[in-house]
Amino acid sequence: MSFRIATVVFAALLASGCASSSKVMLGQARAPVDPAQVQVYRTPPAGSQEIAQLESKSGVGFGTQGQTDAAVARLKREAAALGANGVVLLGVGSSGSPVGMSVGAGSYGRHSGGGLSMGIPTTQKQAAGVAIYVPPGTIVDPALVVPDPSPKR
Repeated sequence: MSFRIATVVFAALLASGCASSSKVMLGQARAPVDPAQVQVYRTPPAGSQEIAQLESKSGVGFGTQGQTDAAVARLKREAAALGANGVVLLGVGSSGSPVGMSVGAGSYGRHSGGGLSMGIPTTQKQAAGVAIYVPPGTIVDPALVVPDPSPKR
């Protein structure tokens, strides 16, 4: 029974660190676009228009590249929802927090029980960027574009 309680407590702790995002509007939103159409840039192309400043966090994990990709993908989805066809990546970082878990026990008559305690160091990856709209026909220097890490199908 105590293993089942420990599992529920552990799952609740992990769920408390779920992915999130935030935005600050800098300009006018547009009609939403497909996130696959959102390009990631190192610096904004000439003639682009700022729409919003975005921040996103990946889910709780152990600091993997997959978490970084997930945080950037979340930026792209948020930008697409605002009608942006680009995101200027301002930075990617980590925030960590140890997740602790403890299960107690007691005794009843001649019967006694043990306990379980563990600490799991976990991190979330954070990404920050500015959602932009790049007008059609704008000539973009390929050096400004961040390569897409997702595999092509």
